[in-house]
Amino acid sequence: MDEKKKIIVKEIEHWRRSKLLPEHYCDFLLNLYLEEHNQKQSGGWLGISPKAVRDSNWKIWIIVFGLLAIISFVSLNFNSFEFPLQIGVSIVFLIICYVIGAVKREKSPLLSHILFGVASLFLLFIGVYLLKQHDLNTPNTIVAHVVFCSFVWIMSGIACRLIIFQLCGWVGLVFAYGWLLHHQLDTITWGTLQLSWIPLSFLFVWIGWLVHQKLKQAGIVFLLLGCIVWFMPEFYGIMYSEVLGSEVLQLSLMGKIIIGGIMLFALRKKWTEWVA
Repeated sequence: MDEKKKIIVKEIEHWRRSKLLPEHYCDFLLNLYLEEHNQKQSGGWLGISPKAVRDSNWKIWIIVFGLLAIISFVSLNFNSFEFPLQIGVSIVFLIICYVIGAVKREKSPLLSHILFGVASLFLLFIGVYLLKQHDLNTPNTIVAHVVFCSFVWIMSGIACRLIIFQLCGWVGLVFAYGWLLHHQLDTITWGTLQLSWIPLSFLFVWIGWLVHQKLKQAGIVFLLLGCIVWFMPEFYGIMYSEVLGSEVLQLSLMGKIIIGGIMLFALRKKWTEWVA
């Protein structure tokens, strides 16, 4: 959808919320613009139409299947490569996926998201695989690799304005923080867990509120992150049920849900403008 249509759709949504037009008029206008857009975009997959396939040149087919053959060969012989070559091949594959994804972001959003997703998952799993293969898979190195991946996801999400990758990156850092707590705290109780996570939840929400006007996506990411961190003590309790009893865990979770619901209701006029 081009920028003009995006502005029009946002304006129609504003009319609906402000009751400037009857709701059925707004629905009609939205359907009019969205149906026109869908008709223009239909008839293809990943930005490739059947006509483009029928009219494609034989050289393109050779390039595509040649690349598939190269990828298959490298995958089948990956274990026999030396460690530096394994790293080099992985970096080349990541660069190709990220670059093509960035280039295709406007013309083929679905293909772009797929490439970014493949590259991000590959970065995580290939690092763990190489660490395990070369007997370097200690807890410290695994967590360090997760932190590295998280920073890459955050930066790629910011660069390409993709909320999901920014959020995944921050969630990865949150889990690394949880792992650090688990190994640093001498005694883990319900109180220490709440004190370790709840202030962080409020901090993320506060940061989101500070930046949401100038950096809308970052504001949404920090709001969602604050909501996730709000329930992290209970998630920890589920993973390590021997630390918190089931009754305490259930009461804590129900209490958090009720308190969170009350806060969301009381502040609904603020956070709905925040994410709109």
